[in-house]
Amino acid sequence: MSQSNSTTMGFLLSKSLDANMKKQQEFMLHNARLQMERQMVMQNQMRERQMAMQMAWSREFLKYYGTFFTLASLGLTAGAVKARRPGLVAPLVPLSFVLAYQLDTGYGTLIQRMRGEAESIMDSERDRLEMPHGMPTFDSVEKERRARSSLGSLLER
Repeated sequence: MSQSNSTTMGFLLSKSLDANMKKQQEFMLHNARLQMERQMVMQNQMRERQMAMQMAWSREFLKYYGTFFTLASLGLTAGAVKARRPGLVAPLVPLSFVLAYQLDTGYGTLIQRMRGEAESIMDSERDRLEMPHGMPTFDSVEKERRARSSLGSLLER
């Protein structure tokens, strides 16, 4: 084989390898994007389920608290009228605030107002959201994992 033929073959082989490597990198990037999208969808579904559970808990609590409030209101009002002591209905004031809050949480617009406030905080008070020692990095997580891993193996001995 002559020098020019081997150089030409080397060039073609190198060009082919470069094209394959570029395709492999594109494929890996595509897969990384898909994985991230799936994680984001899954995390959002988990968040939605947790919020739904909180709202359901609030609505369930409201049934019990509403019953308690109704019975307390009737009893305190009857006692105040019978004893001619209007001060007996005073506990209904703070109890009514709790009832209003539970109604707002379960059926009102509290969630939307909280979301609006959270967006405002994220827009104008970003510095208050910073974590101590900043955002965790791969290196900091790996260092902690290794420390725990070596600690675990020392404890097993």
